[in-house]
Amino acid sequence: MSSGGGGARKKKGGHEEHEEHVNHERWLVSYADMLTLLFVLFVVLFSMSSVDQKKFAELAAGLSEGFGASSVAMTGNVSNLEGAGQSTQVVPIDPGTNPGDGGTGTEGMTKEQKEAVDRALRAASRKEASANAQAATKEAENLKEVEKKIADALQAAKLLNQVKFTIDQRGLVVTVVTNEVVFAGNRADLKPGGKKILDAIAPALKKLPNNIEVDGNTNQLKATTSFYPSGWELSAARASTTVRYLIDHGLAKGRMSAVGFSDTKPLIDPKDKRAVTMNRRVDVVVLTQLKADEAALLPAAAGDDAKLHTGTTTAQAEAEAKAGTGTTESNTESPTTTHD
Repeated sequence: MSSGGGGARKKKGGHEEHEEHVNHERWLVSYADMLTLLFVLFVVLFSMSSVDQKKFAELAAGLSEGFGASSVAMTGNVSNLEGAGQSTQVVPIDPGTNPGDGGTGTEGMTKEQKEAVDRALRAASRKEASANAQAATKEAENLKEVEKKIADALQAAKLLNQVKFTIDQRGLVVTVVTNEVVFAGNRADLKPGGKKILDAIAPALKKLPNNIEVDGNTNQLKATTSFYPSGWELSAARASTTVRYLIDHGLAKGRMSAVGFSDTKPLIDPKDKRAVTMNRRVDVVVLTQLKADEAALLPAAAGDDAKLHTGTTTAQAEAEAKAGTGTTESNTESPTTTHD
């Protein structure tokens, strides 16, 4: 017979089972874990605030030497956090020292080490110069091919003798002598003959990736310009007229530029009797895409093509190659006129 109420006990296998004892102190375990974590956190923070002064001084000295300074820039006790009981002293850097100029990079080296550094620098310079020369030579060959295409078109139009060519540091210069065939005296309106020349040149220029600059030049005569205040406006107007004509015939506007030089850039000596006509010109310049140090070598790489010459057609170049010669015809004769 069993008794009622909460005091009853169940039996299993002849043994009496007791209720589990409830642990009311379990919260102490979580509390202790929290305190332990906080303790660890503060230990880590404290360790981060402590600086090994000797190692820090060695680091400062190493950085100073690495940047070329002759003395350590920071000395004394150092603390990253305030209240650590340590002091920080910063020694100002000598304003006469430039850590980035490399002036003290070889200090402390032996004579042999310095000579080795000099040899390495000279070798690097020679390698760069060789690469620049190769790039200039390749570009000169490319510009010569452009000259052939333009000369072929001019030869087909029987206008080859109206244009001269030069290769300078800017690129290929196509010189159109602005005699009465191209522009009337003191005017910037293209005449039919000038349009024919540009019609022959434009298709070859259109296919190129290079930018095109058109330079206007007047001769050195002291004659008064009738329709423009001075030779500056006249030369700029002729260059602009040429640019507009080329744009109207398919050249992209973004590739073009027009410059007026008046009489400041004579092609030949003003004392030469041909200067009256030869210095009065428009130069259509196929600008090189080389870097400046490479482009500076273009005249040397071009050889005789750096001199003013009549364009070499493809047929002439092939004939010269078969004959084993590399000469090109040089012809600077042109009609004379006294107009600017």
